[in-house]
Amino acid sequence: MNDDPLEWKIQTLRGQLLDLGSAIRQLNQSGLDSATAQLLMSRKRAELEDLMKKGRLSRSPREVRDVHQDLLKSRACRTPRRRDNS
Repeated sequence: MNDDPLEWKIQTLRGQLLDLGSAIRQLNQSGLDSATAQLLMSRKRAELEDLMKKGRLSRSPREVRDVHQDLLKSRACRTPRRRDNS
């Protein structure tokens, strides 16, 4: 791993977003309220976007693309799939 503190923070937030996405899915599958976890996830996502903007000047275009793709994946976890009860 890179010794850059910004990179470390970005990687930490990515991991937290993945964990939160998992927790939200489990809460939804159990029929429990996931609003608090979703709020926390949106705040963490905003923090990650802010860090990405700060670090964008010091990154190569490929690194920026990789971080952006990971962010899009974490957003896909945000909206739970609705089950049709027909």
